[in-house]
Amino acid sequence: MTVTADRDDRLAALIAGLTDQLRAGTAPDVEAAARAHPDLAGELRELWAVAQFAQLVRAVPLSATSPHLDGLHLHGPLSDDTPHPLPREFGDFELLSELGRGGMGVVYKARQKSLNRVVALKMVREAHLASDADRARFRAEAHAAARLQHPNIVTVHEVGTADGQAYFCMEYVEGQTLAQHVAASGPLPPREAARLVAAIARAVHHAHLQGVVHRDLKPSNILLQRSEVRGQKSEVGRQPADFCLLTSDLCPKVTDFGLAKQVGLGESLTRTGAVVGTPSYMAPEQATGRKDVTPQADVYSLGAILYELLTGRPPFRAATAAATLLLVLEQEPVPPRDLNPGVPRELEMVCLKCLQKPTDLRYPSAAALAADLEAYLAGEPMTVEPGSLGSFVSRLLRETHHAAVLENWGLLWMLHSLMIFLLCLVTQVMFWAGVRSHEVYLVVWSVFLLTWGTIFWRLRRRGGPVLFVERQIAHAWAASVAASIGLFWIEVAQGLPTLTLSPVLAVVAGMVFLFKAGTLSGQFYLYALGYFVTAIVMALMQRLGPVWNVGHLLFGVMSAASFFFPGLRYYRQRKRGESVAAA
Repeated sequence: MTVTADRDDRLAALIAGLTDQLRAGTAPDVEAAARAHPDLAGELRELWAVAQFAQLVRAVPLSATSPHLDGLHLHGPLSDDTPHPLPREFGDFELLSELGRGGMGVVYKARQKSLNRVVALKMVREAHLASDADRARFRAEAHAAARLQHPNIVTVHEVGTADGQAYFCMEYVEGQTLAQHVAASGPLPPREAARLVAAIARAVHHAHLQGVVHRDLKPSNILLQRSEVRGQKSEVGRQPADFCLLTSDLCPKVTDFGLAKQVGLGESLTRTGAVVGTPSYMAPEQATGRKDVTPQADVYSLGAILYELLTGRPPFRAATAAATLLLVLEQEPVPPRDLNPGVPRELEMVCLKCLQKPTDLRYPSAAALAADLEAYLAGEPMTVEPGSLGSFVSRLLRETHHAAVLENWGLLWMLHSLMIFLLCLVTQVMFWAGVRSHEVYLVVWSVFLLTWGTIFWRLRRRGGPVLFVERQIAHAWAASVAASIGLFWIEVAQGLPTLTLSPVLAVVAGMVFLFKAGTLSGQFYLYALGYFVTAIVMALMQRLGPVWNVGHLLFGVMSAASFFFPGLRYYRQRKRGESVAAA
């Protein structure tokens, strides 16, 4: 085991222990754990902060981010066991050498005596220390993998128990992992990268058809086997992607279903709401611990694999796992051609489509991804060609990956809509009553907005940690408050009649919603347009005289609607998420 793998295993065990304390209703003592493991203190605190972030966004229980071990993604409680001398007997098997181990399991190269064949044997590590959940997860992994029969998936021969230990016997693959291959050779030729990922995508699609979502696809979980097997021509004349490759005879084999989710059975091999996977290849919805992880999460990981094959590095990588998770959630990947100018434009577009943060902007299936890669190899048209105007408008109105934070604002926005409407109603009544003093309006708006803004922000802070994007939104709103108050000073300085510049309030609000549209959801463009139209109507109303000038009431109605309806939507969305998590 490498030093890095051992460190990751220890971190996973510590995070799992803290999570168990949280589930048991005990306040986790992160600082005590940090003092007990000073070499892990910094990263432990960062990982726990990310875990708390996942809980904040989805309001579901948490689990540790599982580490990885050179192609074996194993996790669970650590033990201080000492490897037994090899070779040794284990039931019908003779254990020849150890291939790798992690927190929960160990894999051996073994000879199955009854059939005289070499196999890979995976068993629970130190079975007497494993929890019931560990054993159940191990059995579920074995059964999930055993259901899959595909030339590009490592075959499970049998599942059983010997000497009180559960095991499953797999096909033994002689060769490197894809991660080792890239580390040794650097970026692969584009056509070879496309063939490899197309083959892997076909295998993954087969798993999806069987109701299994892998959730931890990465180069170290892809084994490469050299073979003389050659594919046959398909009906359309293409080389089928789910067989060994023509050029290098490298046959990819997907392995390690330890984090798989069996969608058809409603069963997950990890705890509900867990942040599971490997950060550099993890889809954003996995990074937030969402329960509704779909096959599109594997499509994202396939795109990350293709990205690494083309550039020599994953799309997101930072000094720590916590920092990498934040990159996955917040940043867009560097276009592959910026890192490797030799990457064809078509493959760059495939990569970036897979790595879209909204799931509905990715390929609808792994098969669709494979089909585009095969079309590229055959020189045929691909679906990633630039879309129509309708497609552009549709994408413009979609939510961004930041929109999930609005679930934290739903109830507050509904309350905010009421407060803004009341302020505008009071202003309209004062105007009808003949109040024309700049100072009166200045005091009313200043005191009200600053007081309510302080209360609003304190209420939000009580709801949990405030994310960076929320601070950006708060700053935009604060700017609009400053502009609203500043209008009264400008009227005084210019000697203008009271409330002459009121239509500008709607312009300022529209600009804030333009910012929200680009940051959170394109649907806010419609509200921004509504504010701009309101500004024009308010300006026209000023010509009607005091009695018919209801501009401030109109602005209040527009403001209330723009906050109440999105707030209600995201409040209900959060409640649905909490109900699903509780179930």
